[in-house]
Amino acid sequence: MESKLKLHGFNNLTKSLGFCIYDVCYAQTEAQRQEYIEYIDEQYNADRLTDILSEVCDIIGANVLNVARQDYEPQGASVTILVSEEEIKSPDEVDQSETPGPIPESVVSHLDKSHICVHTYPEIHPNDGICTFRADIEVSTCGVISPLKALNYLIHALESDIVTLDYRVRGFTRDTEGNKHYIDHEINSIQNFIGDDILDQYDMIDVNVYQENMFHTKMMIKDNDLNNYLFGISTEELSDTQQDEIRDKLRKEMQEIFYARNMA
Repeated sequence: MESKLKLHGFNNLTKSLGFCIYDVCYAQTEAQRQEYIEYIDEQYNADRLTDILSEVCDIIGANVLNVARQDYEPQGASVTILVSEEEIKSPDEVDQSETPGPIPESVVSHLDKSHICVHTYPEIHPNDGICTFRADIEVSTCGVISPLKALNYLIHALESDIVTLDYRVRGFTRDTEGNKHYIDHEINSIQNFIGDDILDQYDMIDVNVYQENMFHTKMMIKDNDLNNYLFGISTEELSDTQQDEIRDKLRKEMQEIFYARNMA
């Protein structure tokens, strides 16, 4: 496939990037667990999430048509942005290369009938001290630009211990000869759209169905500094045995999320 197609009419492909980010920590007491929920709720409130998604719009060159946002009781937030295409002189101006997107410089792009949304889900284990925050994000575009160009910025903007990524291209577009094209850019892995500084921090697995234009990547952080996972306490306040027990709990929680199954 040529990198630049001469199309008959508008690019009718729909490109969707959906991913979950998870932040995991240990809070020893009930009071600390509630403080963690309050901290996360403030850190990822509707206003900040709107700022993050607005930056995504700048990166992919979208005009914001409407913003719907809401903070919830007792916790959580949602933001949905309806966007439209931004004027471009030629599709040749759009960077469709299999490379990471900017942080956060703008990229001129082309989209229409598109949206960006995020929902948050803070939660705590009923009796084990484990706290988990999940943000579920979807960027869907129709046209030349791929939402993968926003991925590098989003991973930098949201602190994540585990990330699950799904990218799919649906529909088809026709060239000037009438031939159908079911994808209009090169891709063999979502990882190629993520910067080296992020790739170095995570273990990753790909599960791709190339013939269906479906791509899946899972990421789990390599960080093993326990202090980065403690809320309200530090390792200096814990015995070696307690530290080992907490590490085991955190590792089990992260592996269960990463492999999507409960472990004994």
